[in-house]
Amino acid sequence: MSVAAVTRASPIQRVMRGGVFFYVAVLVMLPLVALASSGLSNGLAGVWHAITSPVAADALLLTLWTGALTAVINAVAGTATAWVLVRFRFPGRGLLQALVDLPFAIPTLVTGVMLVLLLGPTRPMGRWFESHGMEILFAPPAIVFALLFITVPFVVRAVEPVLAEMDPAEEEAARTLGASDAAIVRRVILPSLLPAIGVGALQSFARAIAEFGSIVVVSGNIPHKSLTGAIYIFGEVEGGRPDVAAAVSLVLLALSFGLSLGARALRDRVGGRRG
Repeated sequence: MSVAAVTRASPIQRVMRGGVFFYVAVLVMLPLVALASSGLSNGLAGVWHAITSPVAADALLLTLWTGALTAVINAVAGTATAWVLVRFRFPGRGLLQALVDLPFAIPTLVTGVMLVLLLGPTRPMGRWFESHGMEILFAPPAIVFALLFITVPFVVRAVEPVLAEMDPAEEEAARTLGASDAAIVRRVILPSLLPAIGVGALQSFARAIAEFGSIVVVSGNIPHKSLTGAIYIFGEVEGGRPDVAAAVSLVLLALSFGLSLGARALRDRVGGRRG
């Protein structure tokens, strides 16, 4: 049987491919085209004017630095969590696995409500923070708390399979040669894990800059202080300025798309190493 005969698509395969392409085009491409058409209705100058207005610029800056901080914290804490789940067997391990995935199952609006109930000024923890002069709720720290909660699984689930497939013999050989635990981590373990950590961190960043549901509850939405890009966009839509909302949305979309491409490239690199 020739290669052409093997690779030639059957009528059913062609129909399925066409159906999938149409499905994705309707659900993804048409909204993107509509957003780009509205966002660019005033040209690139209109986009620049929209994102450099004082309120929009501060909202985007807050979105970027809180998202970046979330990604960095996740890179460290998520890697440590994956290490514990892979390298140790202990009572409650299954519960910890379930807790890691729980943020995927909880509506983000519920996340915001939970944090308000935890950190509100009438709650014990909220009162403790206030008594020590720390402003948490309706301020940037609450935004970071919310983003950390919803992005818990990304680094853990990216690092876990790579860590599980690592050969412990390499670590034992390094230890036999006199390497310290710190040197083993730095020279043997981290080089293999860094691409996976990068995938999870980029996914966390992309998810964080798009978050709305939990942030709208805990941030207070105060311009120049705790108003994020997603909530600013919502306010512009509610205020009857969809063209401005679309222009700012294009910027966040471009950032998310770039981060997704970076995560995909790193994921392919991880897959290549594992293969």
